[in-house]
Amino acid sequence: MEKEIDELVTKKDHAKLGGGLQKIEKQHQLGFYTARERIEKLIDPGSFLELGQLAHSDQDGKETNSAGDGVITGLAKVNGRPIALQAADKTVFAGTEGRVYFRKTRALHNLAVKRGLPLFNLMEGGGLRMPDGMGSDGISQMLFPQELLQHHRQVPMITSILGDSFGGPTWTAVSSDFVSQVKGTAMAVAGPRMLEVATGEKVSNEQLGGWEVHAEYTGQAERFSETEEEAIENMKKFLDYMPQNSEEEPFYRETTDDPERDLEEIVNLVPTRTKRAYDMKRVIKLIADEGDYFELKPDYGKALITVLTRINGRVVGMIANQPMQFAGAAGAKECEKATDFICLCDSYNIPLIFLHDIPGFRVSSDAEKLKMPTKIMMWNQALAQSTVPKISIVIRKSIGAAYGNMCGPTMGADFVVAWPTAEINFTGPEVGINVVYGNELQNAENVKEKRSELLETWGFDSSPYKAAGKHLIDDIIDPRDTRKFLSQTLEYSCAKNGSMSKKLLANWPTGF
Repeated sequence: MEKEIDELVTKKDHAKLGGGLQKIEKQHQLGFYTARERIEKLIDPGSFLELGQLAHSDQDGKETNSAGDGVITGLAKVNGRPIALQAADKTVFAGTEGRVYFRKTRALHNLAVKRGLPLFNLMEGGGLRMPDGMGSDGISQMLFPQELLQHHRQVPMITSILGDSFGGPTWTAVSSDFVSQVKGTAMAVAGPRMLEVATGEKVSNEQLGGWEVHAEYTGQAERFSETEEEAIENMKKFLDYMPQNSEEEPFYRETTDDPERDLEEIVNLVPTRTKRAYDMKRVIKLIADEGDYFELKPDYGKALITVLTRINGRVVGMIANQPMQFAGAAGAKECEKATDFICLCDSYNIPLIFLHDIPGFRVSSDAEKLKMPTKIMMWNQALAQSTVPKISIVIRKSIGAAYGNMCGPTMGADFVVAWPTAEINFTGPEVGINVVYGNELQNAENVKEKRSELLETWGFDSSPYKAAGKHLIDDIIDPRDTRKFLSQTLEYSCAKNGSMSKKLLANWPTGF
């Protein structure tokens, strides 16, 4: 028995070295951690249960130099919570995916879904391994993993891009609920070398799929970091707001922050003049427990803010307009961002809070080329199919169709209220009087005086008191009571089934 045990220990020690000491050293010289070092930075000490450690390539002659077949898989704990994880091993065949690699990741994914464990992916690598995928027989058994295509948001899938990632790691990332990318890495369909051979285009990794591409243009990652440690920490922060799986609610966190705390500062923070800008993130900070929140996609669709936070210990998702960008008007990116966030929150039983300060959509001929009508209606479709509790507050203005997209009346909110300063209308006053009273203004003796007179009338029509008087909105609240109102209405909205949803958006694609 001792002889057998010694042989087992030797084999496992060999497997822990991945591609060998020389390749580990090369990974360090390039400024990156190894897969096992990344795992240790992610998990609680001593909690890792590795699965498939003795697996290797099934290509003849490759058995001894393909430890793990390029991926490490197993179970562990993160902040005391059980999770499943996979980490691509760049020291073995450059982290490319072979047949055994796929068997390991498929088995792990199936176990995570079966037992309701969040799935963490520490990714880098060059995609499909050519010797395994070549030929009609090779490619016929190594197409897109079905477990990714039919994941249905059953468990949170949380991914970091920690090195250059092409093919498989990219498919994993864009199929995930959350992606954290290290600056200086790339994430794309194929690498520059293959691109040049296939199309003749010469481009750098950074230009092809660097962090700025995904932050500003694609929205395919939620957070970006300077270091691997920061990227891994972002994964942990996201998990903190997630349930273990779609059949549970997110975890409560005890708070000493009074749920009925008055927001005295808010009176001077939000200008009553609708054309003056202010930072909506400061409003969110005042409302949230201990002023803490976690923003997703901060550099994508900047006129809309999406954050995870807590109110009276309960996790909520906030969708808020940002007057600091385009006066809060939403474009195509903002529409995609909102749709993505609604799907996320509804799939994981997170109530939604909408904070309106939007003058409408950014319409133009260029916007039409970006399928703006489709983007607007996709947002509305997601909103209409979401079944988590929804609470909507008009902070300062909510104009036109955007009033609906921000969960105005008839859009499924449990509560719709406004601040007394709110302006609600089909269009803004300046545009409105020009369109409706154009001839009257043109024929007026004193155009300036007539415009002022009409603006006063229009301003009255836009007052929230008119909607409240006909019970088209539920109430007009004191801005200082905003946190108290949200704490109370969340409790009532979640009285029957907590924040559990019907999961109607679980199959919605993770990208558009």
